[in-house]
Amino acid sequence: MDSAPHTPPGTDEVVAVFDSSGRPVGSAARSRVYAEGLWHASAGVLVRSGDEQRLYVHRRSDTKTVFAGHHDCLAGGVVDPGETPEEAAARELAEELGITGVGLSPIARVAWDGEWQGLRLRCHLYAYETHWDGPVVHQASEIASGWWWTPHELVTHLRDPQWPFVPDTRALLEDYLVARDR
Repeated sequence: MDSAPHTPPGTDEVVAVFDSSGRPVGSAARSRVYAEGLWHASAGVLVRSGDEQRLYVHRRSDTKTVFAGHHDCLAGGVVDPGETPEEAAARELAEELGITGVGLSPIARVAWDGEWQGLRLRCHLYAYETHWDGPVVHQASEIASGWWWTPHELVTHLRDPQWPFVPDTRALLEDYLVARDR
């Protein structure tokens, strides 16, 4: 969920619209999806080091309208019309972190009915995992900074409700990360 609900005409991205059970039912401008609280889908990738000892964490840019400046451990975004969640995850991983040519394994899925700055956000969230030890190249408009943490460091931060972490990723992955940290 990356764009402003009040995007200038002609620049509003069209995204896939889903029903409440997760089936694609059409498409709409992202601003309409956000303004009307329409169900849509988002997919992201958790990047682990090859030895599984570290996870890639980043801070979203301050220019993003949705969850601006928040931390996240998924490179991801909305599913486009005609795109599968896995295709969206691979596309977003390449766009945001410059990582391509890797396998993705599904790790979690949840329907999230939340809110951001008074707007209802309803999204089917899909998480995948990959392993990577190569370079990470941030898309400057999306990612302000990034670093590697141990799973324990990330879980410790997730347990702090005041830590500005993307709420839909928290809902999607907190239990998974806590279980893996044990």
